[in-house]
Amino acid sequence: MEIRQLSVAEWGDALPADGFEVFHTPAALRVLDDHAAGELRLYGGFKGDRPVGLLPVVVRESAVGRAVLSPPPGFSIPRLGPLLMPASPKRRKREKVNAEFAEGVLEDVGVDRSLTMLRLVCPTSYPDPRPFVWSDLSLDTRFTYHLAVDGDTDALRSSFSKSLRREIRDAEALDVTVERAGTEPVQRIYDRTEERYAEQDRGFPLDRAYVTDLTDALAAEDRCRTYVVRGPDEEFLSGVVVLYSDDAAYFWLGGTRTVHEGTGVNGLLHWRIIEDIAAGEPRASVDTYDLMGANTERLCRYKSKFGASLTPYYAVESGGPGMTAAKTAYRLVSR
Repeated sequence: MEIRQLSVAEWGDALPADGFEVFHTPAALRVLDDHAAGELRLYGGFKGDRPVGLLPVVVRESAVGRAVLSPPPGFSIPRLGPLLMPASPKRRKREKVNAEFAEGVLEDVGVDRSLTMLRLVCPTSYPDPRPFVWSDLSLDTRFTYHLAVDGDTDALRSSFSKSLRREIRDAEALDVTVERAGTEPVQRIYDRTEERYAEQDRGFPLDRAYVTDLTDALAAEDRCRTYVVRGPDEEFLSGVVVLYSDDAAYFWLGGTRTVHEGTGVNGLLHWRIIEDIAAGEPRASVDTYDLMGANTERLCRYKSKFGASLTPYYAVESGGPGMTAAKTAYRLVSR
């Protein structure tokens, strides 16, 4: 297998038809390259002229060593990591491609060096992290909620918990409207989310300029929408930024808990998003709503009400006592 570093344009040509996350798209990677400290490297594994593996990483050099990150922390990128596109469906050949690609990239970034730290959070489509474990990296299993969405919205709504159905029904009876838009409400959603973090004495990690650039770039390709709930006087009540790959819609930013006249309005907000997905808006190929947040207990209590499937994904990173100080220095430990 030949391992190459690709331009963003070459990466876009090599990207498969499905199975990738929204942050694997060239538009998102260009924004990440503009805002993330370090060098963006786009690795491709090739059998002849055919791409069989892809991995974007950000490489940071510092006094404490090298960090190889996919995704880099602080950009609200839930998953990035490797993509595999083997030509053969046979298990043996798929495993061979996976192992050769992982080995080739790890060798190029120098993960065996004492001061190199690697951390990958893989997409849900990546099923086999064993080659990284065999290279002495540690493995952690994480989860998200995937809600399968088809045209039968009545059946889907009936699968929700009783309390969620009641919340949506009560919100529909209020004098509120759900507005679907492009990027115009992004700043208001950002402000409300930042305010909520401050109320909880939590630091808000996202930079405003990054959020603006990302949502603008993705909206230009029908990969970003905002949904806003407004009250009877057109006042902003709540809002969500939704991002789209070719397979899934992602609940990315916003949705802070909001009660209007004694009724929560976020259930209605999510329901409108789901209805649009079912109708093929804005991308007909999308059939999944990724609710995120399945690794945080307090968020699971609400999101589990949608009856979504608990979907695993994997994080791999350098281990051993020598890496502890480096992880602290790079601030890679999630809080």
